[in-house]
This record gives sequence, C-alpha cells and structure tokens, in this order.
Amino acid sequence: MTIKPTRIEAKKKLTYFIEEKLVNYSKLRNFKIDIDDKTTTSNLSPYITHGILSENEVVRESLKKHSYLTSEKFIQEILWRIYWRGWLELRPQVWKNYLKNLKKLKDEFKDNKKYIQVTEGNSNIECFNDWVKELKESNYLHNHARMWFASIWIFTFNLPWELGAAFFMKYLYDGDTASNTLSWRWVAGIQTKGKHYLAKEWNIKKFTNEKYKKIVINENALPIKENIEYSIINKELKNQKIEGNKKLLIFENNLFFENSEYNDKIFEKIIIVKNDNRKNSLCKKVINFKNDLINDQLNRLNKKSISCDIINIDDIKKIKEDFYIFYPYVGENLDFINLNNLTKVNFLYREIDLFAWQYCNKGFFNFKNYIPKIIQKFC
Repeated sequence: MTIKPTRIEAKKKLTYFIEEKLVNYSKLRNFKIDIDDKTTTSNLSPYITHGILSENEVVRESLKKHSYLTSEKFIQEILWRIYWRGWLELRPQVWKNYLKNLKKLKDEFKDNKKYIQVTEGNSNIECFNDWVKELKESNYLHNHARMWFASIWIFTFNLPWELGAAFFMKYLYDGDTASNTLSWRWVAGIQTKGKHYLAKEWNIKKFTNEKYKKIVINENALPIKENIEYSIINKELKNQKIEGNKKLLIFENNLFFENSEYNDKIFEKIIIVKNDNRKNSLCKKVINFKNDLINDQLNRLNKKSISCDIINIDDIKKIKEDFYIFYPYVGENLDFINLNNLTKVNFLYREIDLFAWQYCNKGFFNFKNYIPKIIQKFC
C-alpha cells in the first residue's frame, strides 16, 4: 500500500473511499484481505493522525454522498480518535506511567532472546511474522491485524504490552499517542478492567480468507491486572481571544492550517515544529514521512503567501515573546513544553475537541450516544 505524504493524495484517497468503498465498509472492514487490489478499509489514518484530514472533514464528506445509516460505522471509527484523546486528556497519568514503565522495560529486555526474535519476525507463528514484515515494510497494519498482533504479543509470547505499544509507534505512519497506548491497554485488559481481547485461530482464519493454517496461540489467557485507579482530572480548557501579530506554532499532528478554525486570523509567522528525538523512538521512514508532510504544509502556506518556517523542537526555547500553539495533546510534544516550563505559550484548541471531550469521562459506548450531537454541531 502506497501512502504519499501530501494533502492532494489524502483528498484523492478520501474521495475514492467514499465513492467506491464506504457502502460496504461495515460488512467488509474486519477482513484483512485485498478485494480488487484495494484494501477493505479507508487507509486514511496516516492523514487523520497528522491533521492533513480532520475528522470533521471526513465525516462531512461522507455524509454528502451517503446517509448516516450507511456511514454510521465508519463515522464511529473515525471519532474513536477524538474519544481516545479525550479519555487520555482526562487521565494524563496513564501516559506518564507508560513512559516510566517503558524506560525500565527497554533496559530489561534489550538482550532478551524471545523479544528480539519476535520483533525481527522470527517467531514460530507464521501470521505474526508476516505482520511484523508488513509493518516494517509498509508502516501500516490493518486494524484487525493490530488486535491479533497485540493479543499474541501479550498472551502467547508473554511480552509486556508497553514494549508492543512502543514497537507500533516506532513503525506506524499513523502512530497516535492516545489511540495506540489505550488500544494496547484495552487488548491487555487494563483499559476496561477485566475485559481483554483474545485472538482466536478461527477468527484469524476467517478474516484472512483461510490464508493461515495451524495457528497455535494462547486462547485461554486471563486479563493482565493493574492495581491502579486513575482519577479524572478536571481541566478548564478554553480558547483565548487572539490578540496582536504573534507567532503560531504547529506540530506534526496539526498540519492543515488552512482548514482550521484559525485560518482567518493574522499571525506574524507560522512555525512548524519538528521533533525527531523522542523517548518512544521512531524509525527513519516514519521520521521522513512526518518531515515530508511538514514540507507539504510549508509549500501550501507559501502558495498562500503566508510567512512560514520550520524549526526543531529545541529551538522553541529561543522564542522570547508570547506565542500561540495549536494544542498538541497529551504526548511527547506536550511533555517537552511542560518539562521546559515554557510559560509564554498560549494554547489554541480545536472546538470539536473541547465539545466532545466532555463525553469522554466514561466508555466509548457512552460517548457513542453523543455522536449525532457532535456531528450536528461540527459536520
């Protein structure tokens, strides 16, 4: 699968999916097979992760062509990302504990033979090895395969879920702090306590069209236990009035300024921030993909005669005056801002996030009840 790092390509994929594939999405989405040389899902997640396509835009364009009933399952999957982000924003300690555990586990497992074999695709499970190879070569993996992968990693190989989440983030073009971390926690059985996801041989066979035979995996494991209760942090999040010609900083998850609520505001300069040095390390291909998307945003802004520049994240500390930042969400970019006590920062939030996050204090099924309300207001 080819994922070209441009807004033009993102729009093409969105249009193709809506016109040709959306009508059968609900029926076919769990199949990890190619139909007519095209996948059963939209493959839009690398663009949504980086803000090249917004959730609002994807939902709005889908409803132009199809009814809500036809689009409902697809819309739910799109808005999962907003839900996961909101859930993590209310419980940021989950992310902090993940990084703390990850640092310890990396040292503990760096010479572990099983861990090395698994991450190199040299295990005794053929389908898992194929997914490792696919992940490293295409930097993408079908969602159903991600669930199988995580289940086998945790319950058959008995490897820590934190290392699996880091492995995904290293190679995925659509790696998202909230979606990735919380999905791995969900498979393990600690996101929804006592409810885990176990891959089954029959399920893998069915949804890969009988591609694999004799899949020997642990189908009877108990959920992982975590004796931590995460309290909800009540955040008073709101947008301030934009005053004066100040700089606006955007990170790689908000790379479509032209489609933002702030595209009519006057900023002294728009500065796109690169972050190639992370605790959850990224492979070279993912770094290059992000940098290509950054350059694509730069080119689009230049064509509109908007003053724009690219800097490395450490250079933010050199900015002396007050400035605005598109809120980067809980994750490594926000960690950098907080750890360096950058007090001159004024965050700008997406209105859809501020509205939808009030419904993220419970599970997704509760959030799902408010999706029509979210759509009516923003799409």
